[in-house]
Amino acid sequence: MISIYSIGALILAYLCGSIPSAVWIGQAFYGIDVREYGSGNAGATNTFRVLGKKPGIAVMVIDIVKGWTATNLVYFIGLSVTGPLHSVQFTNYQLALGITAVMGHLFPIFAGFRGGKGIATLCGMILAVHLQAALICIGVFLVVLLVSKYVSLSSISAGFAFPLSIIFVFHSPLRSIVLYGMCICILILVTHQKNIERLLKGKENRINLFRKKTA
Repeated sequence: MISIYSIGALILAYLCGSIPSAVWIGQAFYGIDVREYGSGNAGATNTFRVLGKKPGIAVMVIDIVKGWTATNLVYFIGLSVTGPLHSVQFTNYQLALGITAVMGHLFPIFAGFRGGKGIATLCGMILAVHLQAALICIGVFLVVLLVSKYVSLSSISAGFAFPLSIIFVFHSPLRSIVLYGMCICILILVTHQKNIERLLKGKENRINLFRKKTA
């Protein structure tokens, strides 16, 4: 059932996802548009690379929170529309809101539709939809990052961990969340195409997110 509340929630989810935290923090505190430096993306990783640890952490947290917040707008639509909590219809609304927020991050209306790759926002969405699977993804990300020092490889691995954990660990009966997990993999592969090419050529930059930024 489509209502004015669900349409409004989708609009709010997009606007929430469109908050360009990397761009705004860079411009407000450093006079820098991070999209003009490093990888050219308006995301946490490039903020770490260009501006350092503190702004990078701030951007990462904000991007996670906006994905989580947008997905949880489902609670404001009303159970008469979404159905019972954690039902198929309820979860489908969550997924729709979360995906809309991710699209907002990729194509933010507040920053000329030039956004980031959406990993942190995806993380926030997954935390709202399936906490246990999200924790597995975060664990995979951290392990791969510590071993390889490649953020891109860590993001790709974490993305693939979501549908695998949903299917083989939690045995989710919801086809929509399984399909969503597969779509995550495709989206991450598309947004990380250049990174994959550099990984295969051995030219991808390793990163230490916790080093001190040098002047």
